[in-house]
Amino acid sequence: MSGVSSPLVALRLTPGPALAASLEEIWARGAAIAPIDPGASPAMTEALLATLRPAAIIDEKGERPLPDAVPVASGTALVVPTSGLAKAAELSHAALDLATRASLSRLGAQPTDLWLCCLPTHHIAGIAVLLRARSLGTPAVIHPRFDPDLVAAERDVTHVSLVPTMLARLLDADVDLRGFRAVLLGGAPAGPGLLERAREAGIPVVTTYGMTETCGGCVYDGAPLDGVEVATDPDGRIRVRGPVLTGYRLRDDLTRAALDGDWLVTSDLGEWADGRLRITGRADDVVVSGGENVDTREVAEVLRGHPDVADAAAAGRSDPHWGEAVVAFCVARGTVRPSDEDLRDRVRAALGRAAAPKTVRWLDAIPRSSLGKVRGDLLMRDDGSPQMHEEHDTDG
Repeated sequence: MSGVSSPLVALRLTPGPALAASLEEIWARGAAIAPIDPGASPAMTEALLATLRPAAIIDEKGERPLPDAVPVASGTALVVPTSGLAKAAELSHAALDLATRASLSRLGAQPTDLWLCCLPTHHIAGIAVLLRARSLGTPAVIHPRFDPDLVAAERDVTHVSLVPTMLARLLDADVDLRGFRAVLLGGAPAGPGLLERAREAGIPVVTTYGMTETCGGCVYDGAPLDGVEVATDPDGRIRVRGPVLTGYRLRDDLTRAALDGDWLVTSDLGEWADGRLRITGRADDVVVSGGENVDTREVAEVLRGHPDVADAAAAGRSDPHWGEAVVAFCVARGTVRPSDEDLRDRVRAALGRAAAPKTVRWLDAIPRSSLGKVRGDLLMRDDGSPQMHEEHDTDG
């Protein structure tokens, strides 16, 4: 690679055969690809292009050159934004190939396997599905969007990657997934209730953990894939090491900050149980209220267990007395809203006094990304009201 560079091409197409063909054509000419959300607003798209600085963009209007381009190192395959506009990971062909082969090996993939892609292809999770199919030499079945009816209509697919909200919708719609050889589940935390429902329905779920910076899922059912090492710090923070790791586009400072030697230091927390990694939360999901640590994910899980709460999130805000106070964001399941005190009592009983939300805010919907993760940036307020942290994009 020593000094040799390649052009970067932004790809803004709806998932489908045209997108898959464009991937092959761009890579065949030696260029790298920056996948862009086809549903992003013009302002968001322009901001992404200003951050990524590709040489051209391909969309439904065709290909056109862009100014102020900066090339990537030779061998780079993808440049994928990881959270908002802040940073994008540069993924090499070699790293992606290793991650793909390790995934297929762990799953015991066969040449006859057929992958269904119903995840967004501007995230590493969706692209990873296409790469697995490509490695097997079989075209993926690509849906333009997630739709339980479309999934139910498929008869020949054997593998699929989903996020928890997708799996929940499929279960709610009584879609029979027993014919799949593997249903990969990642992208966001899956509550134990969802996993129990899936396994009771006979669905062969494989839980995954990973992120864009690790070329997608690198831990399956708690066990690292071949070539990947995972460790936890004394405080529970997860570290990952191996040839799947990447750096950030035009941000050497962020690359240096994320690495400790050759280890990627994540913001995820985990523990080992019977030799398998269990994800317990995020370091930045912990609120210190009255000197006690409160995991806002656990608070949200308890709130979602209320029969009159359809969805929930929790966060922390500065408080002159407690240091930080827990704030709950809830969506009512129907027309009846439980009282704030009812919700406080529920959380207090499950998690203790410090976890009980000081404030409850009712929303029409919890803003989530296309992978089902809470959009913390959309809950933030400049006036000092509750904030939530954005997560890494993770792979299913």
